[in-house]
Amino acid sequence: MTQTDQTIWLTQDAYDQLQAELEDLKGPQRQEIVARISAARDEGDLKENGGYHAAKDEQGRIEGRIRQLEDMLRKAEVGETPPDDGVVEPGMVVTFKFEGDADDEAETFLLLGAREVEPEGLKVYTPQSPFGEAINGRKKGETVTYEVNGKPLTVVILDAKPYVG
Repeated sequence: MTQTDQTIWLTQDAYDQLQAELEDLKGPQRQEIVARISAARDEGDLKENGGYHAAKDEQGRIEGRIRQLEDMLRKAEVGETPPDDGVVEPGMVVTFKFEGDADDEAETFLLLGAREVEPEGLKVYTPQSPFGEAINGRKKGETVTYEVNGKPLTVVILDAKPYVG
């Protein structure tokens, strides 16, 4: 794997959101689940104790998310908000349409390195995805063709503006 494949590109805002989630999981949420497990354990027979098993499942989910966030933040490359120059790069909100579609069928997404961060109402694509690779570095107004499952798709980049969280 190359360094680019391992790097997760994040805006400062996205990095801060992930860091806050990690701190919440490692602090208050972890303490709450330990208290729930302890209380359920005090009820006696663990074989038929649904509250205990549910709390243990939740603990596993929280610990998995903690490991995932720690890994992401370790690989994170925090970038400045890109310039408003119409060039597609991580941190940009991109509007595009498929060639031949009407302008009112345009779609908008955020080109970002972490799918775990999805601003409300905005899809996220990574620069490592086939679509992200095809449009990264391209400019507003350009037409780009890329392949998905052996099928060529052509898109027109209508706009690229910096994401302001």
